[in-house]
Amino acid sequence: MKFIGVQLLAFTGSTAAFSLQMSSAVGEKKSLTQRLIEQTSGQQTGGAGGTSSYEGFLRAEENWNRLKQSQPFDYDPKNLAREDGPPLFVTDDGATGSQVCWEKLRAQKGKDLDYDIAICGGTLGIFFATALALKGHRVIVVEAGILRGREQEWNISLEEMEELLRLEVVSQEDVDAVITTEFPGCRSGFKNKEVTPLSGVYFDNGIGYETVTNDVLNLGVAPSLLLERVKQRFLDLGGTIKEQTRLQGVVVSETLGSALDLGEDFEPITASLVLDCMGNASPISRQQRYGQKPDGVCAVVGSCASGYDAATNLMGDIIYTHTEIYDKGENGKLQYFWEAFPVNIGRNGNKPGTSSTKTTYMFTYMDADERRPSLETLMEDYWKLLPVYQPSISDPETDLDIHRILFAFFPTYRDSPLKPQWSRVLAIGDASGIQSPLSFGGFGALTRHLDRITGAISDAIGDSLLHKDDLAEINAYTPNLSATWMFQKAMSVQVGQSVDPKFVNRLLANNFQIMDDMGLRTMKPFLQDVVRIDGLLGSLARSFVSDPTFMPAIVAHVGLPRLLDWLGHISMMILYTALHAAVSPILEPIVEGAVKDERQKFRWRRRMEAW
Repeated sequence: MKFIGVQLLAFTGSTAAFSLQMSSAVGEKKSLTQRLIEQTSGQQTGGAGGTSSYEGFLRAEENWNRLKQSQPFDYDPKNLAREDGPPLFVTDDGATGSQVCWEKLRAQKGKDLDYDIAICGGTLGIFFATALALKGHRVIVVEAGILRGREQEWNISLEEMEELLRLEVVSQEDVDAVITTEFPGCRSGFKNKEVTPLSGVYFDNGIGYETVTNDVLNLGVAPSLLLERVKQRFLDLGGTIKEQTRLQGVVVSETLGSALDLGEDFEPITASLVLDCMGNASPISRQQRYGQKPDGVCAVVGSCASGYDAATNLMGDIIYTHTEIYDKGENGKLQYFWEAFPVNIGRNGNKPGTSSTKTTYMFTYMDADERRPSLETLMEDYWKLLPVYQPSISDPETDLDIHRILFAFFPTYRDSPLKPQWSRVLAIGDASGIQSPLSFGGFGALTRHLDRITGAISDAIGDSLLHKDDLAEINAYTPNLSATWMFQKAMSVQVGQSVDPKFVNRLLANNFQIMDDMGLRTMKPFLQDVVRIDGLLGSLARSFVSDPTFMPAIVAHVGLPRLLDWLGHISMMILYTALHAAVSPILEPIVEGAVKDERQKFRWRRRMEAW
């Protein structure tokens, strides 16, 4: 499982500011969260995963409340008689949208558009842009702010950096420069109470199980350095970046192209294809998902701080529990998970055992029920439980020098990756939901899909296959992504649901022990969000043998309909694996050599990639 790079979901709003003003006016006692954010606001930087003020925290809180209180409803975008509907950020109706954009598209009829590809959102979009520029396409990146990375590290594995190197998005010199932390590996552990070190298995010690896996998320990459270098690489390739330019909308003509509305002060930009890389808060995805409520949420809080014991700050935690399921009363029941990564060791002469700085996260899975706890409740639980998780400190407020405080929630949808509603517009990265519903960051998913997606986009541009039905083949159904939904549901508890407080720890301790026994071929891909059918079936079979009496409890917890749906995805994983092994080697030369129709060739390529 990959849990990296959180994203702040904070929007402007009057309620948050009013609440802050009222709190100050009446002299209410500040919460620990408020005190610590205000103390560190001068040290923090804006961007994904953090904020520079308590007002920013309240805006995120307001947005979370708005999502919880929302109610799903049916909306049919094909019902042309309906007057109600979402705000039109994207339109293919010439009577709506920016008329300036439409006029420029018409004026360029029969001429070259400004660009082949316009990428909206630069933090991860710059990687797609560079890969596409390397394929010879004219690319522009439009970014609302300044295109730069935050100071806090992204934790990844070496294979992910090597993929960027293989695609020539970065050089070996870049790789060496941007990796600022390296440690041996990460621990996975599931315990009903904090006992470290812990030996034995769950059914022997009655507490849990822990194991260490080497070379997984054991590199800390400085996003500020990485984005600076990739940005320069893109510019050197002839790419264009338009910073501090907020996208106002997109108009689409299937025959002419797409145009970006950049507001009254800027001329529209025209392109053959628009790529939405604006994350899970994308206004394009919001319009397409109008009326939907997320099927699940991963909420995360945390901090980067100095003051921990340097001598033991040698390894990371990739997924860890040290408590049973918490009963939060009317807010429902939550299982808290933890992550921790050392900072500034193993590279640049910083020897292990010399840094007291680490990043710690606490996260949980739940739905967006209106009764769910506030972000501040989660943040207060984080501060309370942090000394139990990290016993080298006793009071975060006095023992730590906090550099950055992190908080976010990540909505996830079962119908992912998102297929396009319009021609010439394609969601990529987090905007498409291609990342696992277990993760709260998209950089790892980006590296795994970058080659496939940019190759498919290049084919689509080259053969003018930009209709929404063609682009949908790029965001095709992936059974392994759909199968991970069962894991999220198994690790969460519905409001009002009765469950043994030890349920999640028993489930995961037993499964991780089995995967550990099966070896790195099973354990490592799972920790990297890559679900393999051989490892999955093997671990499930052994789990049933080792703990058969637990199976009825699992079925009762997730529900029979969800279980049957999951089994359908597992069946498709088996089928896709068989097709990839037995059919693709035979079919590929036939498609490349005998199929003359470019559309059919494109679609068969995408199907084989999906297998």
